[in-house]
Amino acid sequence: MTTVCREAFGRMPPEEGGGEVEKFVLQSDSVKVEILSFGCIITTLETKDRDGQFSDIVLGFDTLEGYTGKHPFFGTVVGRVANRIANGKFTVEGKEYQLFINNGPNSLHGGAKGFDKVLWSAEVLPNGVRFFRLSPDGEEGYPGNLKVWVTYTLSGRELAINFQAQTSKTTPISLTNHSYFNLAGQGSRDVYDHEISIEADSYLPVDNTLIPTGEVAAVQGTGFDLRQPVELGKHFQKFHLDGFDHNFCLHQGRDRHLAARVFHPPTGRTMEVHTTQPGIQFYTGNHLDGSLKGKGGATYPKHSAFCLETQNWPDAVNKVSCPFPSHGLLGSCGRAHTPTTLHVSGALTVGAESACHGSTADTPDR
Repeated sequence: MTTVCREAFGRMPPEEGGGEVEKFVLQSDSVKVEILSFGCIITTLETKDRDGQFSDIVLGFDTLEGYTGKHPFFGTVVGRVANRIANGKFTVEGKEYQLFINNGPNSLHGGAKGFDKVLWSAEVLPNGVRFFRLSPDGEEGYPGNLKVWVTYTLSGRELAINFQAQTSKTTPISLTNHSYFNLAGQGSRDVYDHEISIEADSYLPVDNTLIPTGEVAAVQGTGFDLRQPVELGKHFQKFHLDGFDHNFCLHQGRDRHLAARVFHPPTGRTMEVHTTQPGIQFYTGNHLDGSLKGKGGATYPKHSAFCLETQNWPDAVNKVSCPFPSHGLLGSCGRAHTPTTLHVSGALTVGAESACHGSTADTPDR
């Protein structure tokens, strides 16, 4: 059984309208998650270790001021388009659009004021919360009035996130949650002792501004082959890697399928990511530098967390001539070449393995 509580978390600054920010607490026997109406941010995700002890495994802040200030998208929903669009430009139906440039020469995670920096309206559900907002035509340079729904539900050990959107004009869209995880507990020094596997036979090489080159490269025989579990610290050393910030190309299918699995041997905690999306961005906190003061006064140095961002392939709108499975366009009614409704689904399952035989300590609900 899941309980859902709603409480005040703070108010936006007067220059941002002064609206009330609410926090929604979803709790089962195995998991507790806290989510804000500002940016649909996951601020807390508590789960058990093999001894039944709870720890918070996501990075973040204790107060609203931390989230309204500059930070690397801790726990947020990002959009309209997650990841990077080259030079902040794209052309749709013969018209070129210019976006805000906020990451070198590119536009990142929706621009200057993306979905992570706005208030959403909220509706409490029996086992979760649904957020809604209307992104107006021209916001951050994107075309069309875009209606967006983000739904979080908790069932046992499974936190499901569903995205749905409708537009009045054809527009690129790719939505994801940008939580940073450390299964040892937030504030732990690094993730080198985590074991990860990703269900991908190929990945997207990038240029020096992290834009995909257009090539879809096989992982076989490279440091990107994560099809079998690897211990991150040893893997970095073996392949002389400074970390990951790459899209892995997942097996295609309409139904939710396993994308990645992470295991932390010292605590027994496990995490599985399932998705309907064609890609997953594996990021190992390469740009964290310890300068931010997080929850409980923790600092977050380089490689102190990882992200697994399910998504459409980055810069897909500009890769028309490349072998990408989708160009990330959502069309208005009557335009048959693009879907009229975006509906993508994902789930995060967290738990712990026992020390003696590797079985699941908490009963899975699916």
